[in-house]
Amino acid sequence: MGAKATTITLSLDMLRALGSWAADCAERALPVYEARPNADDRPRAAIAGIRVFASGERRTAQLRSLALAAMAAAREIGDPAATAAARAAGLAASSAYTHPLADVQQTKHIVGPGAYAALALELEHGSDSSIGAGEIQWALAHVPPEVGEILRQMPARQAGKSRLDGLMYELDAGIRSRTD
Repeated sequence: MGAKATTITLSLDMLRALGSWAADCAERALPVYEARPNADDRPRAAIAGIRVFASGERRTAQLRSLALAAMAAAREIGDPAATAAARAAGLAASSAYTHPLADVQQTKHIVGPGAYAALALELEHGSDSSIGAGEIQWALAHVPPEVGEILRQMPARQAGKSRLDGLMYELDAGIRSRTD
């Protein structure tokens, strides 16, 4: 018999603050995706959708569709930097659907947009890790207190083996260490 999942406190206001910050993070990498000849507007539409929710509108099925469409754009673009940028947008839109479960997998909804944006910009600049580190610092400087409140209720991420795992870990640890 499996253990029962622990639930966390998660309000719509908290999700709106998360969504706004996630959109800000993802938008920084959007030009990486849009610069590709076969780019379309799905990642931009996902960011616009999460901004509507973050501004106080209802969480709708359309927002979920926008998130999924941005993820499809990521699979189709055929370029690692542009893929990461589109994933940042898709995860930003899906942040509105973060579940109130204390599960490390849910932390991807929180730190994913910033980490994927950092990876996109890093890859766009010849895999320069200082670019990714700078984006993580930007994300930390702009994270609202509500995001830390959500994240601290969940298990911490581990460093992992990939560069993306490392960026997610750095963002997770950085948010947790803030004393808003």
